[in-house]
Amino acid sequence: MWRLLLLSLLAVAVAAAHGKQPEDLSDDGDDVDLNEEELRALTGEDEDEATVIDDEEYGEKSEKGPGETKTDSSVSFQVGIRSGVGWTRGVSDLNRMSFDGFKVTYKTPVPTGEVYFAETFDDGSLDRWQLSKTMKEDADEEIAKYDGKWAVEQLKENKVPGDLGLVLKSRAKHHAIAAPLDKPFVFQDEPLVVQYEVNFQDGIDCGGAYIKLLSDSGSLNLEQFHDRTPYTIMFGPDKCGEDYKLHFIFRHKNPLNKDMEEKHAKRADVDLKKFYTDKKTHLYTLVLNPDNSYEMFIDQSSVSRGSLLQDVVPPVNPPKEIDDPHDSKPDDWDERAKIPDPEAEKPDDWDEDAPAKVEDPDAVKPEGWLDDELEFVADPNAEKPEDWDEDMDGEWEAPQIPNPACETAPGCGEWKRPMINNPQYKGKWKAPLVDNSNYQGVWKPRKIQNPDYFEDLQPFRMTPFKALGLELWSMTSDIYFDNFIITSQKEVADRWASDSWGLKKLVASANEPGILAQLTMAAEERPWLWVIYILTVGLPVGLAVLFCWPKVLAVIHHNQCSVKATEGEMEDNEEGGEDNLEGDDEGEEEEEENKSSERTLEEEDGVRAACSSARAFSLLL
Repeated sequence: MWRLLLLSLLAVAVAAAHGKQPEDLSDDGDDVDLNEEELRALTGEDEDEATVIDDEEYGEKSEKGPGETKTDSSVSFQVGIRSGVGWTRGVSDLNRMSFDGFKVTYKTPVPTGEVYFAETFDDGSLDRWQLSKTMKEDADEEIAKYDGKWAVEQLKENKVPGDLGLVLKSRAKHHAIAAPLDKPFVFQDEPLVVQYEVNFQDGIDCGGAYIKLLSDSGSLNLEQFHDRTPYTIMFGPDKCGEDYKLHFIFRHKNPLNKDMEEKHAKRADVDLKKFYTDKKTHLYTLVLNPDNSYEMFIDQSSVSRGSLLQDVVPPVNPPKEIDDPHDSKPDDWDERAKIPDPEAEKPDDWDEDAPAKVEDPDAVKPEGWLDDELEFVADPNAEKPEDWDEDMDGEWEAPQIPNPACETAPGCGEWKRPMINNPQYKGKWKAPLVDNSNYQGVWKPRKIQNPDYFEDLQPFRMTPFKALGLELWSMTSDIYFDNFIITSQKEVADRWASDSWGLKKLVASANEPGILAQLTMAAEERPWLWVIYILTVGLPVGLAVLFCWPKVLAVIHHNQCSVKATEGEMEDNEEGGEDNLEGDDEGEEEEEENKSSERTLEEEDGVRAACSSARAFSLLL
């Protein structure tokens, strides 16, 4: 039982430690067990994008002059990892991180198939991007301008040298920036795959990190990009308060009146909070298929899937029939399922005027009750304030205090009987309910054909789009975006992620603190965990001492007595061997000594076993 208790305590401590998200992982030097297969899976096997080379080849290819730095796409870094040869530690400066026998070279990812848009920001420029120069409508003039700052820079933590991203730098500002696609995306017979990375480097209070795919219209001007610029799809994370969302909204055109209406996909099937709070880079992917199915992924794991025809609000297609707006309920329509029994009569003994409470007739005034004493009296020690003005404040009266004479008495003042429930009370009489013979059910207006009905069985065929934009308001700065890609092949997006986000994940894993560091950080945030730690470690040691030490002392004492007895016998034998007459008695004594020795050995074995079990259990914990 106590072992189960200890294991439970340890499980609670470990769970709490894992629940504590480390704030600064880049300077921690604890090891992480990443094998070579995981490394290759995350970095890709193609040497054109992410290359794994040996030490000698790396030395030949990376020789540069003392003042030269790498600013192009082939920047090398090393990651702490366990190899067949041994361990080396992950350090904050990834340029110095190494592991035995391997080094990883980061190269700007290159799409392996047809894409409509791909952006890594590794060239350090925003040449293809256009900042909005307009103002937000329906906003105060002080904050209406899209004057939020953007920058291209590295991550704050878990940096990959040479890997840059787009960073939202201002808080409490409107931001808008957009870039044209290489060619417009037209919804025909190929899927749409949209993917990008987000890192809330300082967490997120209230704000979004979603993107808009701007509709292909003749009037699209990226310099005038604002919140009402027509878009086809909006996708990405958004959070305010404790509401964590992953948006997928598309605008559908009504084929009858040509109006555009937003359709919202159902909420994600998982808890999204950790993606906003762990300060890690996460990968967001949207896949739309020509069969009207959709699926959303975070870090390549599905979090929501559904159909454009069935799992969006409001529905794409309106109902065939609607309530007749001109129909009204008849005056004689009876919706009452139950009615008071018209034949019921109030009993003659029913007293509606009887009070709910009456005095307790059995109550007796306690002895010593002081009827003539007041419960509260004027404070005799109170004095009128010097600044009391009777013309302004009225006649001064001392404050009331509990009567000291009542402190030892059961009560003071007029004694009254306590009130109890009236057993004769029945309240107002009401006739019992019976089934209504005229009940007609709940009235509903008649149905008519919906004059606005239409049926669109291919909502996937949305308005083409030709630009990608970010139009955001955030109360938190330093939101990091990277590695946008728009394609029609999921495999292309997966490979792109392997060569980009996969390396970020690898570096973050290498910088994760070890279990001891996690336990310590968890205890700093939750001091009560120290109690669990002490119990988990100290209790097995105490039990070992409790069960082992008394037996060890008993065995030692017994052995000492046996040694003394043996020495005494040896001295007697040396002084004279003539006392052999009592052979039978000596035989009995020898037999007793043999049994005693056997018991001693059994006790020693028991002590060893108990101590071994205690040590093994301690090691297990």
